[in-house]
Formats: sequence, structure tokens, C-alpha cells
Amino acid sequence: MRKIVYGFLAFNGLVFLVSIGIIAFVLIAYHPQTAAQTADQVAPPQTSTGKGIALLGAAMATAGSSLGAGVALSGVGAAAIGAVTEKPGMFGLTLVYVGLAEGIAIYGIVISIMILGRI
Repeated sequence: MRKIVYGFLAFNGLVFLVSIGIIAFVLIAYHPQTAAQTADQVAPPQTSTGKGIALLGAAMATAGSSLGAGVALSGVGAAAIGAVTEKPGMFGLTLVYVGLAEGIAIYGIVISIMILGRI
């Protein structure tokens, strides 16, 4: 059971770090000063502030949902390990609760995909 919980936490951590990286990239790439510097060197990219904000929103949705899922999973995982230790027959039921906590991250990824689909 601990390996399952640690696996879910590692997945949430990875998604969170990738989202933070995307946020940093968007903030650097779509900064007006950076766009002005690149305009002198090459043709300016066809971007707008709205697209940058949409990318930032998609990254924040994924980062926030994975952070929330990690917090939820820490409490549910600890309780699930305690329940399985006392009564091994509860393994299947506790796995459902751990999966429900992980669903929060999936909702954020779905919202990000919906935002990116509109760009």
C-alpha cells in the first residue's frame, strides 16, 4: 500500500514541477521586454497577450490541482495504511479512496486540455 501511495505522490510532484516550469517559460517568453529584444533579431512571433494568459491559466490549473491532490493524498494515504494494517480486507476499499483523491489532479489536467484546445 505504501508503494502505491508513494507512486501517486511522485506522479503529483512530477506534474506540479512540470507545471511550474511551464509557468516560468510563459512568463519569460511572453514578457514584453523579451518580445522587443527578439524583434530586432528575427521576425516577431505571432503571439498575443491573450494566448500567454491562456497558457498561464492552463499551467496554473494543472499545478494547483496536482498540489491539491498531493495534499489530499497525504491524508487519505496515511489513513488507508492504518486501516489496512488493522484490517487487511479493507485494501480494496482504501484503494478506491486513494483513487478519488488522485482524481483531483485529473480534473486539473482536463481543464488544461480544454483551455489549450481553445487557443
